[in-house]
Order: sequence, then structure tokens, then C-alpha cells
Amino acid sequence: MLKDKNIIAFYDTVQEVRNVGILMLERVKTTNIRKKGITDFVTDTDVIVQEQLKKRLKKLDENIQFMGEEQDNTGISLENPTWILDPVDGTTNLIHNFGNSAISLALLNEGEIIWGIVFNPFTNEMFTARKGCGAFCNGSLICVSNAPDLSCSLVSAGTNPGRREEAQKAFNRMKNVYDRCHDIRRLGTASVELCYVACGRLDGYFEHGLKPWDFAAGKLIVEEAGGKVTDFSGNSTRFDTEKCDVLATNGKIHYELEELL
Repeated sequence: MLKDKNIIAFYDTVQEVRNVGILMLERVKTTNIRKKGITDFVTDTDVIVQEQLKKRLKKLDENIQFMGEEQDNTGISLENPTWILDPVDGTTNLIHNFGNSAISLALLNEGEIIWGIVFNPFTNEMFTARKGCGAFCNGSLICVSNAPDLSCSLVSAGTNPGRREEAQKAFNRMKNVYDRCHDIRRLGTASVELCYVACGRLDGYFEHGLKPWDFAAGKLIVEEAGGKVTDFSGNSTRFDTEKCDVLATNGKIHYELEELL
């Protein structure tokens, strides 16, 4: 497989993500919108980006498995090296021209994320991390904030719109945190919100019921920036489940948020 020490291969992958990510700016491709659920959509852009990257990643190493949001992932064994891709994280944002959507790509090896890449073409921000090598935005080293407690923190919260039956629980959690922090934000793009924690724009982020492709890359980027990522109970996040609750912080406010959630 691609070796983690192979820096050239990593940056080749980053460039492929950037090249394909530009397709998101061609909004004409979002006119063909199909529903996967009540509030879960897929556009031609999602499909095109996934297929383009799948082909390009195959050329880099044909032996690595591929997990993508817009395909059936039955049969994938996470004991083997695996790409984990969300071709358009923030599809609803893309449909509404909200200007906050991203490609999220991670490389899983031996149960750990070793590469994380998140590209938002609307802001032209490329967030990257290799395990043990730090986290970066457009090549500049980033780190989490120094907020010492929740009372002086800005926190982002997800609503998980695909599970409306759990909306009251989600808003109750949000209210509990809102009462203790500076304010709440909601961007609608999990991978970007994780990266904002990594670079200190947010002090924390939480969302219920995320899929592996939503948070895999962002998890590594946060951790390499000095932050902490767990589920709501403080356990390690898993990539072999349909959904996972994710809490990401600068590390200093983690336990405080964990108690509230």
C-alpha cells in the first residue's frame, strides 16, 4: 500500500483532491437532485467527484479498498487499508449555494487514520494531516485554541437533519451547551467544523449520528493540531459502525462538554 513515509504520494493525493474539488464550483451539476431520505440528497456533483477520485486513487495504489458515501460499502474489511471518502460533505449547502461544502478523504490503516485531507473549494482552504506530523491549512501549521473552559468558548453543533425523530434531543443538547458557552454555530459540514476546531476558529464541535466519511479525515486533523476527538461518552470513535456520535474539542473543554452531552 501507499507508505505513510511516502511524502510524495501524500501530496500527489492532496493535489488530486484539489483538482477534483474544483468541480463543486460548477453549480450547474447540482440541478439534478435526488433524495436518499427526507433531508438526505445526492447531486450529480456528489457522484462525479466520487467516481473521479475513485479512479485517481486506484492509479495511486490499486490494492487499497475504497469506502465512499455514494456506493454500497458491503464487504469492506477495515482490517485492510481503506480510503474513506465523502465526495461532497455539505450537499444541502451546495444545493442552496451556501458556499460551505468540502471533499473529505482519509486513509485508514491497521485501524487508525494515518492521512486526513479536507478541501473546501469555496474558501480555497486545504486542511491536511499525516499521523505524527502535525496539521496544516494551505501548508501552514495549525493548532487548536487555548480556551480554558466552556464559558469562554465558541462551539459548533450539528442537528443531524436526517434523523428528525431525534431533533428534540439534539436541540436539548444544544441548549445545554449554549447556556454555558459564548455562543453556538452551525455550518452544516462536519469535516469543515472539525477543521475549524483544529485551527482554533471553534473551541468545540459535536454532532450525533455521523457516518465514517463525515469525520474520519477531520478526526486526524484535530488530533494532529493538539485537540481531542471521542464519542459523547469519551470513548474512541469507530469506523465500522453505521453512525457515531462525535465530540471534538481543543482538549481543555472536552470533559466539560462530555458531561453536558
